[in-house]
Amino acid sequence: MISRQPIPPRQTSMNSRTYRIGQIVPSSNTTMETEIPAMLRTREQVLPERFTFHASRMRMHRVVREELEAMNREGLRCAAELADARVDVMSTACLVAIMAMGPGYHRQVEQDLLRVARENHCDAPVMTSAGALVAGLRSMGASRIALMAPYMKPLTEAVVKYIEHEGIEVLDALSFEIPDNLEVGRRNPMELLEDVKRLNTANVDVVVLSACVQMPSLPAIQAAQDALGLPVTSTAVCTVRQMLEHLDLAPVAPNAGALLAPASK
Repeated sequence: MISRQPIPPRQTSMNSRTYRIGQIVPSSNTTMETEIPAMLRTREQVLPERFTFHASRMRMHRVVREELEAMNREGLRCAAELADARVDVMSTACLVAIMAMGPGYHRQVEQDLLRVARENHCDAPVMTSAGALVAGLRSMGASRIALMAPYMKPLTEAVVKYIEHEGIEVLDALSFEIPDNLEVGRRNPMELLEDVKRLNTANVDVVVLSACVQMPSLPAIQAAQDALGLPVTSTAVCTVRQMLEHLDLAPVAPNAGALLAPASK
């Protein structure tokens, strides 16, 4: 079951604190620096904490294994750069680059990034979007899911195997097969409301509307959840959830689906 956090009464700005959100972003990613701030800005409308956003970029254009491997090697440099900004939480912003490297790889990446952060005098918690998806699904009590992704089918299959290795069964997965990462980011998120009709959601606990952090989905999350009558999330939503948990803040953001919904009164 999802752990619900009640929203405390709105406080004045004098009682607020500003947190620095750090992301390690593929150079062609145009979504995580949009959707993560969007969710946290809506949170600012109901809770006192404030956020600023900081990114370091790794070169990547085509979502193919060779470019993903090369990009991963740049992650340590990015962690050092974000450490210099003394961010309060640091996360990677690419799921498939980690999941394509084999089961459990996000744990190794998190250890490597944490080491670099500490070597550069930054005490921030370190996470990955890949690990955040797994953690978010577990928070929702999901044992069976269906997902959609823009990847070529072999990469989507690698993502499915990765998630299933974490003990969560993937009953169905759609691949849109878009190799150009910029084209992925240009996709209209509202198309997902039609796409999801092709997804077999029978007997699933949760629908992952976008397993990819570059494929925009936030505007469609709540509408898809309302239409399906099932909890709906995305990797970006799960990333915000884990960021807020690392910061010891209530994991709430309006209109972002079940995982960030406030507690019912």
